[in-house]
Amino acid sequence: MPRCPNPDSTSKLNHYTVMKFRDKLDNLSISDYQGLSSPGLTCYLNSVLQVLFMTEEFREAVKRDWSKSPTATIDFHLGELFHALEGDVAKTHNIIKALGIKDVFEQRDAAEYFEKILCRTNPNASEIFKGELNHKTTCLNCKMTNNSTNFFWVLPLSMGDSKSRSYSVLKGWSSFFQAQRVSKDNQMFCSGCNQKHDADIEYEMIHCPDVLTLLLKRFSFDYQQNRYVKLHCRVDVAQTLEVKHCRYDLYAVVHHFGDLMGGHYTADVKSFETGNWYCFNDNTVKCINEVYVKSGQNQIRSSTAYLLLYKMGKFEII
Repeated sequence: MPRCPNPDSTSKLNHYTVMKFRDKLDNLSISDYQGLSSPGLTCYLNSVLQVLFMTEEFREAVKRDWSKSPTATIDFHLGELFHALEGDVAKTHNIIKALGIKDVFEQRDAAEYFEKILCRTNPNASEIFKGELNHKTTCLNCKMTNNSTNFFWVLPLSMGDSKSRSYSVLKGWSSFFQAQRVSKDNQMFCSGCNQKHDADIEYEMIHCPDVLTLLLKRFSFDYQQNRYVKLHCRVDVAQTLEVKHCRYDLYAVVHHFGDLMGGHYTADVKSFETGNWYCFNDNTVKCINEVYVKSGQNQIRSSTAYLLLYKMGKFEII
């Protein structure tokens, strides 16, 4: 006569099977997005391309007209790449050639290539990254004011010197718009006084871009060492910023690992499709929600953050 199974042992067996199956699922390298297959050491380009692909308005604007663009233009190669990325791992060989990159093993700067791509992209697509600043100079002797306006893709934030141990993006952002006094050897020539005087210099945002890009100036010249060095200090990255009564929400971070002579770039991006955060590391992509989804915290601490991208919120702050 067959024996009836022990309910307790069956329960333990089922629990063990479920846990083992869960572990296997957790270890699978499945992602909602694809990586990039690229020659040499072009991670600086890969990180930027993934950020642009994951920027909804930019991706859609490029895709609308890419097939009609001449094959020699950057728009065509961007559209081709974005189309491929929607289904599988995509190759960057054509866009590398279009950008004139001849030595794929040479270390280059992600911020530089971010701007290069935007300068060569259809204005209908790149416009969302374009802001405008007013540069205001006030003579402290006659109070005469000079204004000049400039467009920008990226705003650089100074991080101090190599001895700094920590840096706050919120404080750096506020400092960028504070008036800076120049005096002594740095006095400005005033056309009203017809001579040099102390002056106040300040910036004012006169056009807020849909996507605000900040560059953390981690590479600076150390006069004691007489060479450029990288600042490895910890950075408190604000997840929201306010400017001109608008809220900006962090949605992408380009990281730089290593030092000035050699390093590696990756990009963390929040998907507008799934709402999840992903790390794009050349040909691999993985979900990293635990790094950015922290209830009640507006800041993420990082010692590798380099480029920060913020998307303008839907509602104004009153």
